Amino acid sequence: MPLSAGDKLGPYEIVSPIGEGGMGEVYKARDTRLERSVAIKVLPEHIAKREDLRARFEREARAVASLNHPNICVVHDIGSQDGHGYMVMEYMEGETLGARIAKGPLPLDQALKFAVQIADALDRAHRAGVTHRDVKPANIMLTRDGVKVLDFGLAKSSAIQKPGPDDATIVAGLTTEGTILGTPQYMAPEQFEGKEADARADIWAFGAVLYEMVTGQKAFQGKNYSSLIASILAAEPPPMSVEPFTPAWLERLVRRCLAKDPEDRYQSMRDVVLDLRTPPQEMVAAKANGWRWIAAVAVLLITIILGWGALLRKGSEPSMPAKFAIDPPPGTHFTQIGNIGGSAISPDGRTLAFVSTTAKGVSLLHIRPLGSLDAQVLAGTEEAGSPFWSPDSKSIGFVATGKLKRIEVAGGGLVTLCDASAARGGTWSENGQILFADRALGLQRIAASGGPAVPVTKVNRAAGERQHYYPQFLPGGKQYLYLVLWAEADKNSLSIGTLDGKPGIKVMETGYKAAYDQSSGQVLYVQGSGTLMARKLELGPPRLSGDPVAVAEGVGVSVATGYAEYSVSGNGTLLYGRGNSGQKAQHVWRDRSGKQLEAVGRPVATEFRQSVSPEGGRVAYATSSSAGNYDLWVLDLGRRVSTRITFDGGRFPQWSPDGKQLYYWNGKGILRKAADGSGAEELLLAKSGGTDFTSSVSPDGKVLLYGLNDINVLGLSGERKAEAYLETKYTEGGAVFSPDGRWVAYHSDESGRREIYLQGYPERRGKWLVSSEGGEWPQWRGDGKELYWSKGDGVVMAASISLQAVGVQVGRVEALFQIAGGGNYFRPALDGKRFLMAEQESDQSELPMVVVQNWAARLGK
Repeated sequence: MPLSAGDKLGPYEIVSPIGEGGMGEVYKARDTRLERSVAIKVLPEHIAKREDLRARFEREARAVASLNHPNICVVHDIGSQDGHGYMVMEYMEGETLGARIAKGPLPLDQALKFAVQIADALDRAHRAGVTHRDVKPANIMLTRDGVKVLDFGLAKSSAIQKPGPDDATIVAGLTTEGTILGTPQYMAPEQFEGKEADARADIWAFGAVLYEMVTGQKAFQGKNYSSLIASILAAEPPPMSVEPFTPAWLERLVRRCLAKDPEDRYQSMRDVVLDLRTPPQEMVAAKANGWRWIAAVAVLLITIILGWGALLRKGSEPSMPAKFAIDPPPGTHFTQIGNIGGSAISPDGRTLAFVSTTAKGVSLLHIRPLGSLDAQVLAGTEEAGSPFWSPDSKSIGFVATGKLKRIEVAGGGLVTLCDASAARGGTWSENGQILFADRALGLQRIAASGGPAVPVTKVNRAAGERQHYYPQFLPGGKQYLYLVLWAEADKNSLSIGTLDGKPGIKVMETGYKAAYDQSSGQVLYVQGSGTLMARKLELGPPRLSGDPVAVAEGVGVSVATGYAEYSVSGNGTLLYGRGNSGQKAQHVWRDRSGKQLEAVGRPVATEFRQSVSPEGGRVAYATSSSAGNYDLWVLDLGRRVSTRITFDGGRFPQWSPDGKQLYYWNGKGILRKAADGSGAEELLLAKSGGTDFTSSVSPDGKVLLYGLNDINVLGLSGERKAEAYLETKYTEGGAVFSPDGRWVAYHSDESGRREIYLQGYPERRGKWLVSSEGGEWPQWRGDGKELYWSKGDGVVMAASISLQAVGVQVGRVEALFQIAGGGNYFRPALDGKRFLMAEQESDQSELPMVVVQNWAARLGK
């Protein structure tokens, strides 16, 4: 299906051809909705005519789209037009690995860097059940941000038939792509023998690619198709000794990948990654020429001189703190403080762990040695939050996708320990115990090796406690610090607990997590809106002594959760992040393309859960103070002035259908108050534990949807009965009534990630999946004919909806625009032509983190 510039496939306008192969033509195109360049692969006619191949094409494209790995080409969309299927991918500038190899072998250090990225991408795919089966240099792109592996799963091999007289009908040439067969030079022996190929065929192909990167020559060659096959089945590739400094360990690794019998190869790509990342000590730098040796000697001499000078000065000068900044990896930003994100420095003070988010919204856990300029992604850590280290600095615990997990920093070893619905801190003792916080459940304990999680603390809700968060073991592993959050924010405090379950001992009042520095005996804590303080903590009995000292300003905090972005190592190295999640935001109207129409009101410190009144003229929002309290305000969009509504706390406002009342939550429970601020507030439902998100009032004003992990219904008149609407083992939320009150839209993670669903009300008749690429916080257009939501990468999506008596019909789904600053919440106007956002004045996630070595030296003696 040849295409020309200006032709359109759905919303994609063709710009120019890029290339073609057996699986189709590839074009550069423009996404007219999001105004971005994309690459489109169009199926060739002989494949597009076959329904089974088209179905496989779509099935595999969906599988690849779910991989979310920085070294795998992103699949944006699939579609069909005039009977021809097409796939939309990210557009990348660079050259293929094949084009680079054509210029000669790669320097060894560069080849190994690319090899790790390729192997890591294949490992991620294999663990997701996707086998590439056409790994070759032409399917690997070298971009400014690193390697990108292309065409996952779209060239599945079938048993190769014995070639006929005209080999061109099977393979156009020894260096061109076959239609279904793959490319012969990179196909494993079992594929030619008609056997079913598994992930080990990718390991073979990877070995052939690595051989070619290092030597500049193909591992197997032949004068014709038959001699090539014979070489692959029986011969061994020539030694890789084209470079004097090619290490023996690399030769062994490649030959193990290229073993004829799959049982003799590496059995998983993860093992390949581990051996590439931690080679034997015989490895030396690639292309080790005289200048590198001279540089190494010079560095050694300087180090000796500086070290000798330090020894001479020892005793005469105090060691002063050393301070430097850490930028996010290129093309990413530090993740905004919330359920996903966080950072931690290793106990030995040598390595940083932090969550960073790509421009496409993928959040991954990274590690960076202090002696290195580069950060390394830990595969399998999508949506990671609250990282914490093992005492030996070899493993990291974290929470992701509703699970508590641990991973070895040297690679591999990803283990799921137990359920944990939200990341609220963890700590790992020398005795092999992990203590972690799971939202409103109190602190729980689990063995680092796995097993059942058992409760350690119980939140005293009768006394007004809300949560126990952010534990940290103290020396000895029997006592720990933890944060106690109260319904009345001015009672928030730091306590010391013990594993025997006895009530904790209050140490001080603070609304944020604390950290104990073993090297100085100081406890670090935050006061105000981000001032990091230190004070001596005596442990027997627990008490504070000495005067508090300010350590740093502008530390990132979350008023809502009590999180503060800092940690300290066992040798007194401090890591902290900049910014404040309570910074001011501006309410802005944007049209369906994302173009700003107008800014309304003044910037306020809001938590981005605004609510537009039924007539569309007012906005209710919660704003915070440095003390950690939230109160409701109402912004009149016409007059552009705000009026304070509550004075005793209020969050998650929802309007009554007539616009006269506001329903909201505070530490007391669910309440109601006049929307003009007059009169007293009315308690409708006393606190039932934790936080009850008020999410939607029915169009008739009779019931309210609310809940945190489940969806509940509260009657708003009579006896005000509360009952479950949707209660499962999964996490549901964001529930909103349709304008006719007969349907409820909500998000659920039952598929492994949040998606948008529709069910009937009051009976939960039927169930319809609306989104397909992730979704949360659904919102309705005023007439119920369109539903909006945000994807995980902050793109606002829209779907046409037909609400019928017997069910729901989901129509066209389209992407509208990207929410600025990586947010995920918005409110549509009644007509769906514009959207209200609360946008931060500046993106603090772009600020560097700060490392302070020997931070306590400034405290003096």
